[in-house]
Amino acid sequence: MRVRKLLLLLPVGMAAACIIAGAFALGAHRARAELLEQGQRQLQLMAPDLQSVLERFETLPFVLGQQPDLTHALAHPNDPAAIARLNATLQTIQQQAKVGALYLMDHTGLTLGASNWDQPLGFVGKNFSYRPYFREAIQGRAGRFYGIGTSTSEAGYFIAQPVYRNGSKGGPIAGVIAVKISLADFEHTWGSSEDPIVLADRSGVIFLSNRPAWRYHSLHPLDLGTRQELARTQQYMGQNITPLLRHPGDFVTQPVGRLGWHLMLFPGQTRVVRAGALWALAAALLLASAGASYWAMHQRRRRLEERMASREALQQAARELEDRIVQRTQELSDTNRHLEQKYAKLQETEHLLRSTQNELIQAGKLTMLGQMAAGVTHELNQPLAAIRAFADNARTFLSRGQSEQAEKNLTHIGEASARMGAIISQLKGFARRDETVSIVDLAQSVRASVFLLESEFRRHDVTLLCGTGEEPLLVAGNPVRLEQVLINLLRNALDAVEDAPRREVGVTMASEDGQAIVRIADSGSGIPEQVAAHLFEPFFTTKPSGKGLGLGLAISSSIVQAMNGQLSAHNQASGGAEFELRLPLAKGVSD
Repeated sequence: MRVRKLLLLLPVGMAAACIIAGAFALGAHRARAELLEQGQRQLQLMAPDLQSVLERFETLPFVLGQQPDLTHALAHPNDPAAIARLNATLQTIQQQAKVGALYLMDHTGLTLGASNWDQPLGFVGKNFSYRPYFREAIQGRAGRFYGIGTSTSEAGYFIAQPVYRNGSKGGPIAGVIAVKISLADFEHTWGSSEDPIVLADRSGVIFLSNRPAWRYHSLHPLDLGTRQELARTQQYMGQNITPLLRHPGDFVTQPVGRLGWHLMLFPGQTRVVRAGALWALAAALLLASAGASYWAMHQRRRRLEERMASREALQQAARELEDRIVQRTQELSDTNRHLEQKYAKLQETEHLLRSTQNELIQAGKLTMLGQMAAGVTHELNQPLAAIRAFADNARTFLSRGQSEQAEKNLTHIGEASARMGAIISQLKGFARRDETVSIVDLAQSVRASVFLLESEFRRHDVTLLCGTGEEPLLVAGNPVRLEQVLINLLRNALDAVEDAPRREVGVTMASEDGQAIVRIADSGSGIPEQVAAHLFEPFFTTKPSGKGLGLGLAISSSIVQAMNGQLSAHNQASGGAEFELRLPLAKGVSD
């Protein structure tokens, strides 16, 4: 049975292979014809540009032949002044006309003057009588030639005209004027083409191409006469003209110029092969679709038979599926109730965590108040003692009838009372439990924190440099918690300089990139490398036992993060540590 199927499939496969091969051949043929047609249109557009350049300077040598400087130089070849005027004239015209070179030869082919007279490879003194363009012009005809310069080794197109002794046509010919034009720009222009483009002379020698490896090769082997002519005229001086290693294949050509040149384009064979492959692929896909359709019809008949047999099985499976759905629905309901219970417990835990965190922050503030108690007591004792002294003095002055002195003492009592009130008000505001969020002037919070710790800094003989500036820095946050962070950072700085030889703490403020920045720097010993990684971890402290629990920086970092800010620390290059507090500026406020 299997052998029979193989025998049936063999002719089908052979027929399919023939169809695919025929499609490849047809697609390649059509693609080749289209590419040749496109190439011919492309050459028809390119040829006029090249022809225009060749014709543009056709009359230039004839017009130059009428110049008095040329005829005078030919009549007086040994006159330095005449030769100097000739060189200057040719150089000026060459620069204005933008040609490769202009040069004048006498009747023997010796160059008397040239536009490149001042160049190391100038033409002056060179004899070009062997060049075809000279031989044509000395006989009274226009000379045209393309070749590699024997002086400069640069290829160019030469146009020559006779120069008559009396300056008008018909008299004796005294010399030849020639112009050299570079065609190298065309190679750069053709470089954008994917297909090879060449310009070949009448002998089939390629002298311009967008494929550098093709230049100075021939399209076919050259005969002996052509080789001898090339050697005699030194047209391609120093180049060994050999045929291309392989023929480029199909091409289109367009005649150009008056020297029998041919502009040729060789369409890429890759596109031809690709087009044939696409046609073959399309044929293969069509055959595959036909085979798939036949197979699908065959399978459909089998599936109809199987469907009748499996319908009962599907109905049984549907009943079992319904039972399983009911079971899984019950399981999902139980799981959902369990998740709701866990979610409620999670919310309760989160509420407890927030409450604990707030209590911990409040406890931190009260701890700071306890640490500031000695300084605040000293700060209040001073105005109290002053009030007592001024009150005694005022009573004495009143008993003596000196009311003016008594009034001054009463004024001092009022000022001292106001200072005590400010201190107590600041402490009450700092100690209260406040979780509201508002627009806060960060500079004002810094000044309030510094005010509460001024006595501490004075008592420990520490210099506090505070530069808050005049302009407000508005941020969104809680003012009490901001002051708690700032006081904690200032107290840490105060502790850091306790044993330092230079005890100084600096506070600076700035705004950049939409953020308000507070930097608190100290002149202490800095942050040890092993401590920096754990600086903001809870219960981590480097202070002696009884001086702290290691919660200050952890609480401060938590408060700053809740305000969408960042608290960081690093050592300064000049010594000491610097803590940096960054908070986003309130909406509508920028630096």
